[in-house]
Amino acid sequence: MFRFLQFLRTIVSYRGLIVSMAKRIIIAQYVGSSLGFFWVVIQPLSMICILWAVFGLAFRSQPLNDCPFVVWLTAGLAAWYVFSEVVSGSVGTVIENQNLIKKMSFPSQILPVVKMVTSLLNHLVFIIILIVLLYCHHLSLSLYVLQFFYYLFALLMLALGLSWLGAALNPFFRDVGPLVSLFMQIGMWATPIIWEIKMMPEAIRFYFKLNPMYYIIQGYRDTFIYSRPFWDYPWQTCYFWLITMTMLAVGGYAFKALKPHFADVL
Repeated sequence: MFRFLQFLRTIVSYRGLIVSMAKRIIIAQYVGSSLGFFWVVIQPLSMICILWAVFGLAFRSQPLNDCPFVVWLTAGLAAWYVFSEVVSGSVGTVIENQNLIKKMSFPSQILPVVKMVTSLLNHLVFIIILIVLLYCHHLSLSLYVLQFFYYLFALLMLALGLSWLGAALNPFFRDVGPLVSLFMQIGMWATPIIWEIKMMPEAIRFYFKLNPMYYIIQGYRDTFIYSRPFWDYPWQTCYFWLITMTMLAVGGYAFKALKPHFADVL
């Protein structure tokens, strides 16, 4: 247990390196392209527009709980996009950084955290788009918007546990990467991001709510749209943190246990 806590403390002690690596990755992504950092805005905006055009216009989705569909959709997408980007992008971090992994002194457990930090830029753009949409539809923000930091922290902790587990297993089982991408695709449609959970028969809603991302997606909507506090859902909150802490422990221990063997299989 003590060694595991030391493993976690490494992240804090190397926070300067994490930020430095994240900056280099962000700059490398857009340097040399004609549009440069405009891609940071284009990517989330295009996703919102496509899904809104298909489901909001073509399928004529109605306002949900007196909230315009495009606002409701964007709140859910903002949470899912950063979660999917962190988990999917972290799976290959060990393989992609072989030169660093083979240096015994390099703290490889920070690699998924670096990916997490780089993903926050896109997430910030999503949140700005959401706030602009709220303003355009004359929907005001309340003090409950401060809950955003709680739900973002909760989302990142869940993503970190899964990222550590995926990144640790991928060098030994190369099918992990494609499997994670497949699960992310399935997860987007199995989570009430584009559809409302009330559309499902009441008898099976419980099973969809077992998905921990349901708690986060609903939390984002409660924060920005419905002004509901997270303590209104005590059982869901306890369940979410039980799952999240379990994933953090499993992912962290798996990464710590397999870390000494990374160099042998790369």
